[in-house]
Amino acid sequence: MRKLEGKVALVSGSGRGIGRAISLKLAGEGARVVVNDLDAAPAAETVGEIRARGGEAVACPGSVTEDGFGERFVGTAIDRFGGIDIIVNNAGYTWDGVVQKMTDEQWQAMLDVHLTAPFRILRAASAFLREAAKKEALEGREVFRKVVNISSVAGLGGNAGQANYAAAKAGLSGLTQTLCKEWGRYKVNVNCVAFGLIRTRLTQPLSDGEARITVEGKEIRVGIQPVFIKAMEDQMIPLGRAGTPEEAADAVYLLCSPESNYISGQTLVCGGGLKW
Repeated sequence: MRKLEGKVALVSGSGRGIGRAISLKLAGEGARVVVNDLDAAPAAETVGEIRARGGEAVACPGSVTEDGFGERFVGTAIDRFGGIDIIVNNAGYTWDGVVQKMTDEQWQAMLDVHLTAPFRILRAASAFLREAAKKEALEGREVFRKVVNISSVAGLGGNAGQANYAAAKAGLSGLTQTLCKEWGRYKVNVNCVAFGLIRTRLTQPLSDGEARITVEGKEIRVGIQPVFIKAMEDQMIPLGRAGTPEEAADAVYLLCSPESNYISGQTLVCGGGLKW
């Protein structure tokens, strides 16, 4: 039997990259998935792939930073699948700049997407989680649910040019540890996965051409200098290479599986041994 059979998972930012890989992994283990992406088309593609593989999924497109998104995301899971078992807060992007050149807009955008949005989603889910846990306790059942917040080694040790991103991810660690304490009574395991260098469109070499993403009408430059990628792979990552989205998804799955029922408030680094 697949280990997540019958579970319901919400995965934000899952139309592309790591989020897509997470959705496919959880669905492959039996979870029914609510797929979110800023754009409707990638969300629909992920849903289609899950269904083509015999799984169940539904799309909930839109920006995680919109007012009311958390309630809509959570409501989709309850209305379509009858509950919530797993929440993966994955949506996000980078908007880099050294501190003296960073605008207030850049700073706030990272806090909004990486910290405020997960807070709002989890707040929206809290009523269901509390009531479900109380009902199960009265029935003498112990049912564990999972929250996995996606962080970064930048949030653990900082990263030049990413004061906004690193601060938001560091804040996410505090949110994780606090909800571990608040929600333990409801049998909710709340953990973080901090990624190192994972191959996605946000970390592609700049030599491949200037890459840009569009976020709510703004074009944002993304990518990493090839010399920095080489230095990381040759000198900083003991396994000698960047990770794949599928390997990143495997780390998230570990904290969604029944084997993590007595693990909470922790940050798992998925970085090939990278130290920060």
